[in-house]
Amino acid sequence: MSTPSSSAMPLSVEIYDTTLRDGAQLEGISLTVDDKLRIAEQLDRLGVHYIEGGWPGSNPKDDEFFDRAQSELELANSRLVAFGSTRRVKGKVDDDLTLQHLLAANTEVVCIVGKASEYHVTEALRTTLDEGVAMVADSVRFLKENDRTVFFDAEHFFDGYRENPEFSMRVLEEAAMAGANCLVLCDTNGGSLPGDVERIVRQVADHLQAPVGVHLHNDTGCGVANALAGVAAGATQVQGTINGYGERVGNCDLVPIIANLSLKMGVETLPQGHLDRLTSVAHHIAEIVNFTADPQQPYVGAKAFAHKAGLHTSAIARRRDAYEHVDPESVGNGTRFLVSEMSGRSTIELKAQQLGVEIEGKVIGEVVETLKELEHQGYHFEAADASLELLIRSAAGWTQDFFRLESFEVSVGHRSGSGARAWNDVTVDVETEATVKIWVGDERRIATGEGNGPINALDAALRDALGDAHPGLARLHLTDFKVRVLESDRGTGAVTRVLLDTTDGERTWTTIGVSANIIEASWQALVDSIVYGLLHASA
Repeated sequence: MSTPSSSAMPLSVEIYDTTLRDGAQLEGISLTVDDKLRIAEQLDRLGVHYIEGGWPGSNPKDDEFFDRAQSELELANSRLVAFGSTRRVKGKVDDDLTLQHLLAANTEVVCIVGKASEYHVTEALRTTLDEGVAMVADSVRFLKENDRTVFFDAEHFFDGYRENPEFSMRVLEEAAMAGANCLVLCDTNGGSLPGDVERIVRQVADHLQAPVGVHLHNDTGCGVANALAGVAAGATQVQGTINGYGERVGNCDLVPIIANLSLKMGVETLPQGHLDRLTSVAHHIAEIVNFTADPQQPYVGAKAFAHKAGLHTSAIARRRDAYEHVDPESVGNGTRFLVSEMSGRSTIELKAQQLGVEIEGKVIGEVVETLKELEHQGYHFEAADASLELLIRSAAGWTQDFFRLESFEVSVGHRSGSGARAWNDVTVDVETEATVKIWVGDERRIATGEGNGPINALDAALRDALGDAHPGLARLHLTDFKVRVLESDRGTGAVTRVLLDTTDGERTWTTIGVSANIIEASWQALVDSIVYGLLHASA
């Protein structure tokens, strides 16, 4: 990376990922060491420049990660980073445990955080400004003397700079003179706006003539905009997380940052040919952290390039760029045509073409009428792309041969005793069991499954019945289950709509079932989810 001669926008930017540390601070995320290794592999596959692995010495998990990474993590594109802090107040670098743990992590690159705000030095550290500066300079110098590439995260920089720019700049100057390879300006509280970020980054870059980075949080909803503003002002490194994971409302999301810099601003971010991995990596990491991928996430969300029937769809039939700001395939995503009861023949025809299904004109008309009738019954194919695909394929003459259902049965038993719920001083255990009878080719198979509810039990039974007939089944996992009561004025006799989200770790799809019987509706959605997954696993 070359240092810009002024605060002009750089030609390339280093992408520094902190999903394994800052991202893991999001409520609800708890990563095992195996999880962290798998995420690091995905980040390397994407091609980010730096992967911050954690804070060695702060907990056994991070120590184990850095120990195992040396033998188990083979990085082709990225460099692993150990994170820590400066020496203690009035301490010595030679015997500082935090700095020793950084060296023991045995990474070529380290990143240390230090106070760059007068308020935080005097109130949080309870020391003098001179000591605050010395803590940073001594620590950077010590790590450089131990042959490390050193990034300095200037904590609370933007807030501190607004309050006392002389002190905040002094911290950076001392870090630069001590040999820091990049000075990273942190919006730790996430309260800055793009105009402030651009102005301050430009002033710092013009004054120091040194590599400057930005580390931004999203508390104002401006994390991505702030990152782009920082780069426009001369920042040559952006620190953030995949999918915007992070404490409070999250860090700036590297996914749209990478896409915007690469496709909109002409700034190099990833290795050549890696941008189209963005969608699969974002979804894969979401699966590992056990969070449902945001369907409306810019660029990579399932709905990012989804078009409903009408003006948009007909225009896209003629020109793909009519209503798409970039080519979806450039980021590994794709165009989706949403089909509903408002759809016409052209929409169905476009959807069939997109699927690579040949369908005759007469059949298209039949599909349109079937679609309208089903939506009248309560189906909502706009939200169930996988079930729609199966409907179109069936209309064109395709039949799935993965299995044939003979029958299924679900039993739910209640037993008084010590159980999960107490109600009016009575405790009850709920036992759910499902039996599925299917045919796989000419072989009749029967299996029984238990679960924490009818759908879980049916899923277990069907998977057991299919057994080893379809190895791709092991990759399919249900991630979400939604039930909506239609015509609620009919009470318990109302029709229910079930939506199931399923993933294979790379893509996520939605299937639907509708019935007055919630178990039947769920079975419909479950079968579609399995058939769709097996269809594409064998493609």
